[in-house]
Amino acid sequence: MDVLFFVGLALLVGFLGGRVSHRIKFPAVVGYLIGGLILGPSFLNILNLNLLNNLGVFNDIALALVAFVIGSELHLSTLKKMGRSIITIILSESFGAFLLVVLGVYLLTGKLYIALIFGAMAPASAPAGTAVVLQEYKAKGPLTNALYAVVGLDDGLAIIIYAFAASLAKLILTGEPFSFLGLLQGPFKEIVGAVTLGGIGGVGCGYILKKLRKETDILAVSLGVIFIVTGLAKYFHFSLILTNLTLGLFFSNIFLFLSRRTIDIINRIATPIYIIFFVIAGAHLQLRLLSVMGILGIIYIVCRISGKMGGAFLGAIMSKPHPAIRKYLGLGILSQAGVAIGLAILVTREFSSLGEVGKNLSLLVINTIAATTIIFEILGPIGTKIAITKAGEARRG
Repeated sequence: MDVLFFVGLALLVGFLGGRVSHRIKFPAVVGYLIGGLILGPSFLNILNLNLLNNLGVFNDIALALVAFVIGSELHLSTLKKMGRSIITIILSESFGAFLLVVLGVYLLTGKLYIALIFGAMAPASAPAGTAVVLQEYKAKGPLTNALYAVVGLDDGLAIIIYAFAASLAKLILTGEPFSFLGLLQGPFKEIVGAVTLGGIGGVGCGYILKKLRKETDILAVSLGVIFIVTGLAKYFHFSLILTNLTLGLFFSNIFLFLSRRTIDIINRIATPIYIIFFVIAGAHLQLRLLSVMGILGIIYIVCRISGKMGGAFLGAIMSKPHPAIRKYLGLGILSQAGVAIGLAILVTREFSSLGEVGKNLSLLVINTIAATTIIFEILGPIGTKIAITKAGEARRG
C-alpha cells in the first residue's frame, strides 16, 4: 500500500483520538499518542517500524514548526521582565533533575558511570508536547510565557550537561585523559552553530516577508525558509530545535507585527502535521518495554519528576517570579521524548565500542529511556494542562 494511505489513516485516527481525549478533559495530544499506540507494533502493527522510518520527515517538519512557534513567543520584552528568574529556574530544574537521577541510580547500582549517563538524560524535555497543549488551550499569561522559555531553552543546557557527564563516564571506564577544552568543543559548535544559522534565517525571512502581502505568499516563503534552515541544521549536526527556536526568536523580535500574522497563517496548516507527528510518536511507543523497565526505570521516573518539579520550585523561590510560576511551572515541564531518545542513541554510538561494559550500558540506557518515554509522553501533556488550568491561563475548556 502506498505510504500516503498510512499518512491519511494516521491523520484520521489521530483526529478521532484527539476528539475522544478532549471529551474526557485530557489534552488532544494524549489522544493522538494513544491513536498511534493502537496503530503501532504494540497492537495492530499497521504502522510497523519499517514504515515509521519512512515517515520520519514528519518528525522533522513538526519539530521545526513547534520550535519556530516557541521562538516566536519569546519576546525580548517578556524575557527582560522575567530576567534573572527564568535563567535561575532553567538552571535549577535541569541540574535538579540531573543530580537527583545521578543519586538515585548510584544508590541502586553502585556504579557512578551508569548514574552519570542516566543523570544526563534527565534534563532534556519535549517542547512539542508542552507547546501544542499551550496552543490547544490558547493559554496566555506569566506561566505560559515561562513554560515557552523553559522548554525552549533547557535542551541547550541538556546538551552541555550530557557532554560533561558522558566524558566523565568514559574517563571512569577507560582512564583516558580529561580535556576540558575538548569537552566543550562539541556542544559549543552545536549551540553556536544553531544560534548563528537560526539568526541569519530569521533576519532573512523577515526582510523577504516585509515585501509580501498575500497570505499564500507569506506561507510559502516562511515554510521554505524553515525547511531550508532545518535541512542545513541536520546537515551540519546542529540542534534542529535550537536552530528553529532562534529563527523564530530573531524573526519575532525584529519584525514584531509581521511575525504575529505569519504565526497565525502557519498555525492554520500546522494541526494536521502535529497530529501525524504525535501519532507516529505514539506508534514508536512499545508497551512490551514497560515489562523490562524494572526498578531502574521507576527510580529514573521518580527522581526526574522530583528533580524537575523540586528544582523549578526552588529556582522560583530564589528568584521570586509571578506566584503562578512558582506554584505550577514544574507540572508543565515533565514531557520527554525526542531529545532524550537522541541522547540515548548517542550513548550507543559512543559507548558500544568500549567493550562488554560499554555494550551493556548502551542497551540498558536505550531500553530504559524508550520505556520511560511512554510514561512521560502521556504524563507530560496532562501535567501542562493541569498547570495552565490551575493558573487560570487556559482560555479554552
